[in-house]
Amino acid sequence: MAGSSRDGPRSSGWTTLAQPGRYVIESKIGAAAPEVTRSFRKERSRSMANSLLPPEERNLTPDQVEALDKRRDLGHTLLVIAGQFAVIAAILLLWVGQDLTYSPGWAHPMAYYFAIALAIIVVFGIAGIVLRKGTPRLD
Repeated sequence: MAGSSRDGPRSSGWTTLAQPGRYVIESKIGAAAPEVTRSFRKERSRSMANSLLPPEERNLTPDQVEALDKRRDLGHTLLVIAGQFAVIAAILLLWVGQDLTYSPGWAHPMAYYFAIALAIIVVFGIAGIVLRKGTPRLD
């Protein structure tokens, strides 16, 4: 009985589809793909796989790539810290006006905390941006 599950795929004509042969991929307009020659392979081996990298990062050693990744990770960490302090500064801003209005003399602790938070945001933000310069990693 041809085509039954007992005979397997051979009897149903599947072997004709899986026979080895030379296939040429053609474009929609009917032009054949370029032949792969020795000069084509040499040219392709000289080109980079990731052309999105800046030129100064294309020929780094593995140790240099690791150092670059660590530097960018530190920059990312500093940017996260700056962002967290931005949230804290936004909350402190709720009390700064009241503190400046009603606290006597130089006793304005919320204003001082707010100024310190702004300084941390600026320092860590600039340091994080400087350390993360270049192409970002795709994780």
